[in-house]
Amino acid sequence: MLPPNITSINTSSDGAWQGDNPLNFAFPLLIIQTALVLLTSHCLAFLIKPLRQPKVIAEILGGILLGPSALGRNKEYLHLMFPSWSTPILESVASIGLLFFLFLVGLELDLSSIRQNGKRAFKIALAGITLPFLLGAGVSLFLQKAVDGESKVGYGQFIIFIGVSLSITAFPVLARILADLKLLTTQVGQTAMAAAAFNDIAAWILLALAVSLAGKASGTESHHPSSLISIWVLISGVAFVAFMLIVVRPIMDWVARQCSSDNDLVDDAYICLTLVGVMVSGFLTDLIGIHAIFGAFVFGLTIPKGGDFVVRLMKKIQDFVSGLLLPLYFASSGLKTDVAKIRGVEAWGLLVLVISTACAGKILGTFVMALLCMIPVRESLALGVLMNTKGLVELIVLNIGREKKVLNDEMFAILVLMALFTTFMTTPMVMAIYKPLRRLTPQNQQGLERQSPSAKNPKDEFKIQACVHGPENVPALINLTELIRTTEGSTLKLYVMRLVELTDRSSSILTVQKTRKNGLPFVNRFRRAGMSHDQIVASLEAYNQLRRVTVRHSTAISALSTMHEDIFHVAEEKRVAMIVLPFHKQRRGEGEEEIDSVSHGWREVNRTVLLNAPCSVAVLVDRGFGCGAHLTVAEPAATVPKRVCIVFLGGPDDRRALDLGGRMAENSGVKVTFVRFVHQASEAATGGIAERATSDISTENGISPDEAAVDDFMRKCDGSVEYEEKVMGTVKNEVLKIGQSREYELVVAGKGRFPSTAEAELADHQPENVGLGPIGNILASSDHGILASVLVIQQHNAADINEATV
Repeated sequence: MLPPNITSINTSSDGAWQGDNPLNFAFPLLIIQTALVLLTSHCLAFLIKPLRQPKVIAEILGGILLGPSALGRNKEYLHLMFPSWSTPILESVASIGLLFFLFLVGLELDLSSIRQNGKRAFKIALAGITLPFLLGAGVSLFLQKAVDGESKVGYGQFIIFIGVSLSITAFPVLARILADLKLLTTQVGQTAMAAAAFNDIAAWILLALAVSLAGKASGTESHHPSSLISIWVLISGVAFVAFMLIVVRPIMDWVARQCSSDNDLVDDAYICLTLVGVMVSGFLTDLIGIHAIFGAFVFGLTIPKGGDFVVRLMKKIQDFVSGLLLPLYFASSGLKTDVAKIRGVEAWGLLVLVISTACAGKILGTFVMALLCMIPVRESLALGVLMNTKGLVELIVLNIGREKKVLNDEMFAILVLMALFTTFMTTPMVMAIYKPLRRLTPQNQQGLERQSPSAKNPKDEFKIQACVHGPENVPALINLTELIRTTEGSTLKLYVMRLVELTDRSSSILTVQKTRKNGLPFVNRFRRAGMSHDQIVASLEAYNQLRRVTVRHSTAISALSTMHEDIFHVAEEKRVAMIVLPFHKQRRGEGEEEIDSVSHGWREVNRTVLLNAPCSVAVLVDRGFGCGAHLTVAEPAATVPKRVCIVFLGGPDDRRALDLGGRMAENSGVKVTFVRFVHQASEAATGGIAERATSDISTENGISPDEAAVDDFMRKCDGSVEYEEKVMGTVKNEVLKIGQSREYELVVAGKGRFPSTAEAELADHQPENVGLGPIGNILASSDHGILASVLVIQQHNAADINEATV
């Protein structure tokens, strides 16, 4: 069947039974094109994932693969899947996605956060723009003569498009590369993010200038506007930006306040109003003579970067735009990219020249300025390579240049390949130059275990690293800290790390924006009166002032598969004695159902930490231990649990739990009950000597490690601890009674690497929560009506691991 006449294209067909070919109709063809693009880009993303390349590389490669450079060489395929009449339809749908993506980019850029990063980032950004732009201007003289057809283009327009394409840094792509390399909250990462934000704003200003100078394209020739028209376009653009920042921004501030958590309202009408605002802003800038995406970007800048409103916006837009519509834009770009246009040695030499100029200008300019700003050599060089990252913004500039007839097919293909190469080289080069995270050696791991919770030297410091997912974990953490905090002896240092999953969502970038220059999170970016601090940092800072506990807070923004690396890095750097992890289920009060407070992927994070941790690990199962989500920092002393139960069967984990319990027993406001399980019942209720559930391994003087630990614990407590013995044969029932009773607010138990005789008593219990051990699984289970919160502890010590029989 012959392809239909473009003037008689119908939206949908009558079906194959009616003799219609669906691929000759607009909507069915668009469906097939979209499915093909998504399948190709996701397959390529899977293939390059081991190379740690950003997703944008796969999407650009997918577009090129589907275009005339590869599959498109088969003319039958090209005419069937991507006929010329379908191009305007595909580009129109893709442009809708591009419009909203640039709105998301505007949401990601926080102007107040950029200002806080100081003059150094601005100087680095300025040098990283100026030098490649100047080098691009010089190369433009040669390129315009060497590339056929470019001599017809005005030099002013050509130099601006070449200069902008060489000097751009892709802000969203850079953030994900930094996160993958664990550099996001380092000094290098923070400086790179701030400089890239400055760079992005400058690039959009230059792009608006380039578009205003380029005029309109019609047919095969460019019609250059007069200088007066260009001036009017620029004046109108400046007036538009001023109107958006002066008039529209206060309106959007009011909208955001109406949708804040204080008002408990995020009305869909406000969301709809905002989406209409994106469209109208794009139309106005197109009306002015600047590309529509510029209006969407500026409108994104007017949205306040905090609260529920911006998060709700991103949830509404992000997945549909980035997952479905944006790959279509890459496909349409790939269909325009024909590598075959680069013919001969001279053309490929031009490609090498452009790549060399882009890399030399960006890396050298950033490197020299970073050195002048007193940044070390390795960090300066890594910064230069990072700032050389290109991405979607580069493609946007090139597509606009091609649309305006400033760039022909050969020049367009050269610059697309340049963008691919510079982005592809970023990750391997930075890994070779600068990688701050060190792997833990056995010597480092043993060094982390030198601290003991029961240290008595006043100069000693007991350091704990506590991980949290959100504000709901903080009250329980504060109460646990109150239990461990002693009035005498060693001081307590608490390193709180908020764990944030890095995804392809723009909300991840907003989280990055909340980090300080020194890598610490949760900085209050709004200094005006009435704007509250982040709930987590506000609670921790107030607690730090009220209690004799040193609290430091940081953030880890990473993919779940590598989150444990960030946790271990802090554990090694701070020499902590114990890592505290939140359990994936939580119950805020009695009578409420236990629910998963985080996604399933966090279970794997906990499991990985338990398997590979360089120090002891504790998992906190919170069943209202924080006394509700609205606990204030003035309350812990009054609401801290008074009764704690320590369950002891024997083994290294239980000895570690007993060691921590000894520290709790020193707190006069805590009543500790020590429940020990033995193999035989006592001779009488008044007490006889029972056979202990001890390890088979004994010390040099014939006393087992368990006996030594119990004797030491009882001696230090000096009668302040209530001691009970239970029969080992009833361990499961007794543990359930302890957890189900209302007598204890917290139960402390070892993970369960106790002797084999004790393991046999629990062999029939099927684990529900793999990684917590038999006792931990019983107490953490949601099926037994356990009321008490639970702290399950795993010891880390090479000798104890050899002793354990698990």
